[in-house]
Amino acid sequence: MLSPMLRAFSQLDDRVFLGVVLRSVALSLLAFLALLAASAWAMRELVAVSLAGPGWLGWVAGLLGGAGAALLAVWLFIPAAILIATLYSDRVADAVDARFYPGLPKPSGAPLSVQVYDGLALGARVLGFQLLALVLSILLPGVGLILGWAITGWAIGRGLFVAVAMRRMSRAEAVALYARRRAPVLAQGGLLAAAGVVPLLNLLVPVLGIAALTHVLNESRPLPIPRLALR
Repeated sequence: MLSPMLRAFSQLDDRVFLGVVLRSVALSLLAFLALLAASAWAMRELVAVSLAGPGWLGWVAGLLGGAGAALLAVWLFIPAAILIATLYSDRVADAVDARFYPGLPKPSGAPLSVQVYDGLALGARVLGFQLLALVLSILLPGVGLILGWAITGWAIGRGLFVAVAMRRMSRAEAVALYARRRAPVLAQGGLLAAAGVVPLLNLLVPVLGIAALTHVLNESRPLPIPRLALR
């Protein structure tokens, strides 16, 4: 279960792969700053009444609002980063194929319009589940956090796997293959969901996720070459 993720990490020394990572991280950082600014504005509006009260109450409300804005930005970061990463999914998967599976034929799968639509749908789906996870973690401390992690892991794992699979097959075939490979896909999704709440590491989650699930995809299909060992 750990092999796909370990292989993804091992490729961080690949210049092509690292270049994609840096571009994705840069755009993700901009997205995070935008989310932080928007969240801060929203929190300021929510505590506006409290700020009009006694000085100490306004200070506490402002402090809580700032903390809430930062938490909300972190919580919403992964959906935005995944949406950005889908722009580079072909480059990431191509780099993985070139290093680990050089004998594979050129990808030919679902139409580009279908892949773009699915990427947008994935970002929206993960956003919705992230918000649901946030509500559950507030209403059901402990249990809600675990449920939120499981739901987010499912959304990320399934979504990224179908995205990379569509490079080589139709969407219907990708969904059918996911049903057969559900366990390893969800294992990677769970790892990615856990890493998504770790500062700095969360910047790498989308790209590493695409790479890891490319390995899961290629290991689930007959290859014209022997499987390469972890480098």
